[in-house]
Amino acid sequence: MSTTLFPQLQAFLAVARARSFSGAARELGVSRSAVSQSVRQLEEELHVTLVARTTRSVALTEAGKRLVESAGPAVAQVRAALTEATAKPGEVAGRLRLTTPRAGFEFVFKPFLPRFRERHPSIELELVFEDRRVDIVREGFDAGIRLSEYVERDMVSLRLTSAVRFIVVGAPNYFEKHGTPVRPEDLLHHECLTFRSETTGALYAWEFERGRKTWRVPVRGGVVTNNGHLCVEWALQGLGLAYAFEPLVRTHLREGRLIHVLEPYAASVPGFYLYYPSRSQRSPALKLFVEAIREFAAEQLSLASSEKA
Repeated sequence: MSTTLFPQLQAFLAVARARSFSGAARELGVSRSAVSQSVRQLEEELHVTLVARTTRSVALTEAGKRLVESAGPAVAQVRAALTEATAKPGEVAGRLRLTTPRAGFEFVFKPFLPRFRERHPSIELELVFEDRRVDIVREGFDAGIRLSEYVERDMVSLRLTSAVRFIVVGAPNYFEKHGTPVRPEDLLHHECLTFRSETTGALYAWEFERGRKTWRVPVRGGVVTNNGHLCVEWALQGLGLAYAFEPLVRTHLREGRLIHVLEPYAASVPGFYLYYPSRSQRSPALKLFVEAIREFAAEQLSLASSEKA
């Protein structure tokens, strides 16, 4: 392949990351047609189809997947080297691309990001907030943040938060009109603000536990979204019940704007983790990020432990 096609390769890799030509265009700051033309030129040069296009979706062919796996890391290293070349003597520069769930903003990045940017201003962070399961290697991410159940076993992981409970909440006026559920199965007769998994496309069944017994309740309601934060907002308006991370609604509970129900059945998860492929593949920028977030996590876990004492 001619070295003059390096821009076309970058365009293709952006399409692979975004899973769309429009998303790639936004990332690169060019038009959608320019991205499409670049990918087409690369396909013509290689004599293979890299991207299967339909009117509604974009998917990589087997050839496209192989090119991402082989060329993606190399291109990332070249970009990192170019960034580092502009850094001041003794200063680490680079670019990190991370995938994080939407809840990761409140739990991690809202308190952590200002500190990290002040300490390492030459390290650029691209944060992609989405709740689906992500293959960070195939999609070109340096690291990810997820609940422990979504972290692959072959990843290096670092715990960031203490255990978190999922709880059911609703506004006082909702319970005045519809009554209060006392058992998980009672939710089948309530208006529940549901969300659809971005990974499976299925409606999420609310999970509960008490002792050794567990429940998965296939709740339903008139509003479905892919954003749990919006469910909390609508619950505040009395539109239905929401299933939420307890820390995210603690202020609303304290102020009486929301009420927690089914307390004995609240399910908990171990918390959020940072994960990345392997120690040997860490760039200088990622090493500094891991060091800084490890320090932050230790402080947060210590604080949570003291609050429980």
